[in-house]
Amino acid sequence: MPAAAASAAFVLPPEQDPIAQLRDEFAIPTNKQIGATAAGAELEDAPCTYMAGNSLGLMPKRAKKLVQEELEVWSTRAVEGHFDHPYGRPWVSITDNVNPLLADLIGAKEAEVACMSTLTANLHLMLNTFYRPTKERYKILCEAHAFPSDQYALASQVASHGFNPKEALIELPPRTGEYSLREEDILDVLALEGESIALVLFPGVQYYTGQVFNIQSITKAAKEQGCVCGWDLAHAVGNVPLALHDWKVDFAVWCSYKYLNSGPGGISGLFVHESWSGQPIRNAGWWGHDPVTRFDMPPTFSAIPGAQGFQQSNPSVLTTVALLGSLQVFKEAGGMAPLRARSVRLTGYLDALIRRSRFWVPPTRAGSYTSPRPSVSIITPVGAARGSQLSLLILPTGKGFMPRVLQGMKERGVLGDSRKPDVIRLAPCALYNSWEDVERAVAVLEEVLDEIEHEGVASKVVVEAQEKLRSSVQTMATIV
Repeated sequence: MPAAAASAAFVLPPEQDPIAQLRDEFAIPTNKQIGATAAGAELEDAPCTYMAGNSLGLMPKRAKKLVQEELEVWSTRAVEGHFDHPYGRPWVSITDNVNPLLADLIGAKEAEVACMSTLTANLHLMLNTFYRPTKERYKILCEAHAFPSDQYALASQVASHGFNPKEALIELPPRTGEYSLREEDILDVLALEGESIALVLFPGVQYYTGQVFNIQSITKAAKEQGCVCGWDLAHAVGNVPLALHDWKVDFAVWCSYKYLNSGPGGISGLFVHESWSGQPIRNAGWWGHDPVTRFDMPPTFSAIPGAQGFQQSNPSVLTTVALLGSLQVFKEAGGMAPLRARSVRLTGYLDALIRRSRFWVPPTRAGSYTSPRPSVSIITPVGAARGSQLSLLILPTGKGFMPRVLQGMKERGVLGDSRKPDVIRLAPCALYNSWEDVERAVAVLEEVLDEIEHEGVASKVVVEAQEKLRSSVQTMATIV
């Protein structure tokens, strides 16, 4: 697709792009601040091209303001801030400001949501509750090459029940020569082995490839087989629309520092469907106790109904209000529907510009690509099976080109992130990325690939010259 056609197909004019104004709600590092030494002196104070929101979202200016307010309250009210708060956010109920906004984002009832803890800790809480294996039904269906923390959690949970993870974990890989799991393969395994599967756990969006899974259909198939179905939404929440209540998802967990922009190590969350109301809390803590009697310090635990009964300790106020600052911007944007519409255009534009590059190799050819010429492919599925992220496969694989491309892009002011050995992830985020960001990212990618290509040509010329010289010397020696 020619550049002009790509622009016409995806780029919105300012009057049709109100979300673009929300870019000003975020602090974007300058080229100088990220060490972009090759961006040019005229651009050193310009914002960098930030494409790593799938790894760590940019800082909302409101988050900074709210955190500063809480530090002020801490310094002026101290312990009294738990109940007497000048900004109307008493710490004892701080997550009440966040839970309704999270519920809107994930398609849940407020009682089904708890803002708490960290992702893997929450996953263990959910597994302790919902993974109840028997001799006949003890397996867990998941993806091969899941995010390591999920792999560790699942293996340790299985082992704690006396089962061998190699036997109890059904780790489903993509088909040979493919990069993403086919939904039909997941459904086939459920149909064939469902009676032995106790629990199903997949990511809403696969961290490496950017594949979006069909949560609704997989959950339905799992539950029809009598399996509990849970989801890791680390790369899905704030990225793609969710309707966890209507889809009858049993449980879900997520972090908030990626697309939710809560800051490094930000507070996480969990979802438990209301159909599980009254489920015993197997790892009780005092913050999950009925708030009416919590400070009476009773010896017997009385859980808050719903997901918030799983709370254990009082939440970090600073990380909670940092998240609140971001969620306020999501609300101002109108929620996930308009954000998703803009995201599809941004990522579609990025995809279209990469595909018209002279370095482009179709994913169907990427697995057999052997040319020494540096090139790029995209292993993220198309259409509804992708979110904001594109995973670029730098070719040829195994030659060490990827780190050089990533570094070269950073030096020119474009920040993505990588996953070894050969993938660079770029994620234009609807809340703060611009059409110009997309254009610059692709222009810089091509510039770096061109530089590497010419280094290779120069190196080849040198080698050929050296070989000719050696041959001439040998010929002269023979004559002499």
